[in-house]
Amino acid sequence: MHDVALAFRDVRNADDLARLEVALRTLSADIGEAYATDSATLAQAVLGAQPCAHGLLALRGDQTLGAALYSPVFSTVRGAAGVYVSDLWVGAQARGHGLGARLLAQVAREGAARWQATWLKLAVYDHSHSAQHFYHRLGFAPATGMQDMRLGPQGFGHLIRRAE
Repeated sequence: MHDVALAFRDVRNADDLARLEVALRTLSADIGEAYATDSATLAQAVLGAQPCAHGLLALRGDQTLGAALYSPVFSTVRGAAGVYVSDLWVGAQARGHGLGARLLAQVAREGAARWQATWLKLAVYDHSHSAQHFYHRLGFAPATGMQDMRLGPQGFGHLIRRAE
């Protein structure tokens, strides 16, 4: 594809964070979702004293071709740590060349090294048939017998106050 080698790099400084943020904003636009995160919140999440997420960049020279945002998860049902991939983006110019699979493989390697993770979890929109097809080809299967439940900011705060 190009003569400069592809490199994967963890997000570890402000310049990397800026690249990640551009990728995540582009992903949100690509899927038709609002991007609600501000730069300071993303910086705290990825580069803060106790990061709750990790960023990975796929670079060719100075060009960002892809990115992933992921975090650890533990399942007592599986009896093992896993990796939750909250965001995966491959730039339009790099699609169709296997970069998405390579990014996920690198995330899996990082999760295995950091947390002894043995499985991956992600979510895909119902209307995103091409993404579903991509994940199916890699061996992902839809979760059955459970429903994703969420508690928003208002309920989250109420839950904390309720316990006081």
